Amino acid sequence: MAIESRPGLPGTATMKHSVIGNVIRGSVGNLIEWYDWYAYTAFSIYFASTFFPSGDQTAQLMNTAAVFGVGFVMRPIGGWLFGRYADRFGRRAALTVSVTLMALGSLVIAFAPGYDSVGALAPALLVGARLLQGLSVGGEYSTSATYLSEVAAARRRGFYSSFQYVTLTSGQVLALLLQIVLQGQLTTAQMQDWGWRIPFVIGALFAVIVMYLRSTMDESEVFQLAEDGSSGDHGTLRVLLRYPRECLLVAGLTLGGTVAFYTYTTYMQKFMIGTSHINKSTVTWINFFALLVFVVIQPLAGALSDRVGRRPMLLGFGILGTLVTVPLLTVLSHTKDPLIAFALMLGALVIVTGYTSINAVVKAELFPTKIRALGVGLPYAVTVAFGGTAEYVALWLKESGHEAVFYWYVSGCILVSLVVYVLMRETSQDSPLEREAALVGAGPTDR
Repeated sequence: MAIESRPGLPGTATMKHSVIGNVIRGSVGNLIEWYDWYAYTAFSIYFASTFFPSGDQTAQLMNTAAVFGVGFVMRPIGGWLFGRYADRFGRRAALTVSVTLMALGSLVIAFAPGYDSVGALAPALLVGARLLQGLSVGGEYSTSATYLSEVAAARRRGFYSSFQYVTLTSGQVLALLLQIVLQGQLTTAQMQDWGWRIPFVIGALFAVIVMYLRSTMDESEVFQLAEDGSSGDHGTLRVLLRYPRECLLVAGLTLGGTVAFYTYTTYMQKFMIGTSHINKSTVTWINFFALLVFVVIQPLAGALSDRVGRRPMLLGFGILGTLVTVPLLTVLSHTKDPLIAFALMLGALVIVTGYTSINAVVKAELFPTKIRALGVGLPYAVTVAFGGTAEYVALWLKESGHEAVFYWYVSGCILVSLVVYVLMRETSQDSPLEREAALVGAGPTDR
C-alpha cells in the first residue's frame, strides 16, 4: 500500500505547517530554554554575593560556577528521561514538558531569598533550581536536535538543524541584551540587590507563550512512520546498547566542541573581567556583538555542510581549535583593548562554528528513529556534563595561580575530538535518517 494513502502517516495532510513553520515553532522554544539557562551565568556576577557568604569575588564566582556545573550533572538524566519519552510518545510532547520545567527553575531563582535571610537554605534553593533546569536542558537538546533534523527538507538538513545553535546562542544574546539594558537603567548596587531577578521572571513568562507554540507543532513524519510500525521497544536502553559505536562517536565528537563552546561563550565574560581587566559594561557589549555575529554565521556554515559534507567542517574546527586556542587565550589575557578582545573572541567563535553549526544533525544521522532522541541525548549529556565544568576548571586554576594550564586543557580536549573526526565516516551519506526519509517520498519540502 502506498504511504500516501495511509491515514495519519507522512504524505497525507497530517503536516499542517511548512518546514519553516515547524522549525520556527521548535526553535523559539529552544531560544527561551537557553535564555533561561544562560541568564544564570550572565547575571551571576551580580547575584553571587546574594547566595553565598561574603568573601573575595573570585571565591564567590567559583561557588556560582560550581552550581552552574551542578546543573550539568542532571543533564544525562534529562537526556535519558526525555530521550526515552520523545522516542516513545513524540518529539512535540517532550519539547513541551522540557520548557515547563525550565520555567519552574527560573521562578525559583527569581524569588529565592538570599544568604543573609535564610543562611544555607539560599544556596540550597539555587542548587535545586539548577538541577531542575539541568534536567530540562538535558532533554531539550536531544529532542530539539532530533526534531529539527527530522522535519528538515531533504538535502537541507545541515542548514535547518543549524538553527538549534542559532536559537541556543540567541538565548544568550537575549540575556546579554537585557543585561545591557538593565546596566544602563540601574546602578550596580540595584543590580546586586534586586535587578538580577528581572531576567528570571521574564524567562518564566515567555515560557508560557512557548508552551502554546509547541503545542501547535506538527509531529515529525519519520516519527509517525516509525510509531505506526512500533514494536514497543522505542527509547529503551536495551535498544541503545545495540549501537555502542554510535554512542562513543557522539561522546568523542562532542568533547572538544562543548569545552570550546562554553569557554568562548559562558566563561568569556568572566575571563575578560577577571583576567583581561576590562570593565563589566564593555565586556557585556563585546560578548553581545561577538555572539550576534556567531548567530548569523550558523546557517551559512550549516548550508555549506550540505554541499561539502559534515566531516570537513568538523576537521576544520578540530585542526584550528587545537592549534589556535593557546596563543589566542594567551594574547586575550594580556590585552585591555576592547577591539582586540572582540576580534579574538569572534575569531574563536568562527572556529567553533565548524562544530556548533552541524553537531545536531551529525548525531541525528547516526541513529534510527526509534532510538534517535535517546541516542543523541544520553551520550551527549554525559559528555557535556564534563565539558560544562570548563568555567569552574578555569576559575579553579586561576585561583591556584595556574591559569595558563586551562588554555592547554581546552586545546587538549579539542585534540581528542580531532582524532574522532579523522577516523569517523561522512554521516550525511547513507544515514538511517536519509533511508527513513526515502520511505516517505522525498521527505519534507519547503513551502
